Amino acid sequence: MTCRADVAVIGGGILGLAHACVLARAGRKVVLFERNAKAQGASVRNFGMIWPVGQPFGAMHELALRSRAIWDEVLAASKLDCLRTGSLHVAHHDDEAGVLREFAEIGPPAGYPCHWLNAAQTLAMSNAVQPDGLRGSLWSETEITVDPRQIVAKLPEYLRELGVELRYGTAVRSIELPFIEAGGERWEVGAAIVCGGDDFETLYPETFAASGIIRCKLQMLRTVPQPSNWQLGPALAAGLTLRFYKAFQQCKTLDALKARIAAEKPAYNEWAIHVLASQAANGAITLGDSHEYGKEIDIFNKTLLDDLILKEARVFLRLPSWEIAERWYGVYPLHPEKPFFEAQPAPGVHLVTAPGGSGMTLSFGLAERTMGALG
Repeated sequence: MTCRADVAVIGGGILGLAHACVLARAGRKVVLFERNAKAQGASVRNFGMIWPVGQPFGAMHELALRSRAIWDEVLAASKLDCLRTGSLHVAHHDDEAGVLREFAEIGPPAGYPCHWLNAAQTLAMSNAVQPDGLRGSLWSETEITVDPRQIVAKLPEYLRELGVELRYGTAVRSIELPFIEAGGERWEVGAAIVCGGDDFETLYPETFAASGIIRCKLQMLRTVPQPSNWQLGPALAAGLTLRFYKAFQQCKTLDALKARIAAEKPAYNEWAIHVLASQAANGAITLGDSHEYGKEIDIFNKTLLDDLILKEARVFLRLPSWEIAERWYGVYPLHPEKPFFEAQPAPGVHLVTAPGGSGMTLSFGLAERTMGALG
């Protein structure tokens, strides 16, 4: 027996779920395949930050804002939880304050709704910020935090309501459009969208081998749930983050900050560490992260990296409890030059992957872009 759909989506991470959602909301009949019983890759191993403020000026920032707008619609329709708390980049050094003050001037004309807060205003926004040595912060209203584990587990229920056929625990063996062989089923579809994360070997390995895509491993931690009467408030970032997100590369004051960090904290450059904090649905605080790049991934975590992350977190963050409940690593695909990777290895087949650690931020915008390419 042959089953039929308009579009097949391969991959049950956030990028695949977003594609299935956008297509189904547009009236397409969609089938989604995920090789595992539940998604377990980078989409459930991140901060859950929808983070437009980090995207570079221009097209990518516009794509992030569009993606956030679709997130707003989907979160409301699916009744999934989120924290619309915005973000704070806090400064505990003069050079960090210099970068943030500069961005507060050049960001708003470029479409970033943000402004500088002094130390007292920052502490009024969040009691989680470390007051010792605080110079101030950059407040941005656009950021949303979701719990990635909850989203990836529950969003499929909403997709089912939209009529999406879900096939978990079903690996796609071959794509020869219009036919797809997956599990024990044969599907006839008009198009296929492959969002396979860092699986470069199963489908279209020649395309991935020629693409230049590499893997990025990051280490992360999560505390025990914090007291119910305490909230993180805005998602938090600090000085190390300013050298990581491309939005801040527009700042002329950034070079001085980079030079100080290279001189004072060489290990943070060696392991590409910047530190973020977000709050999970159960009240726990997610902390991270480090970055190791290459085709091969070391399966063993390095205690040194966890210690460096926690040491830096204490510079700008204060928590009721620093007890660590969970430690893990995630792996995502990354193109060294492009903000994401698209390819058409065969007629009607679209590969969409490698949003460079910004999968939560860009997923729905990329899905709408792909839908446009499908016509």
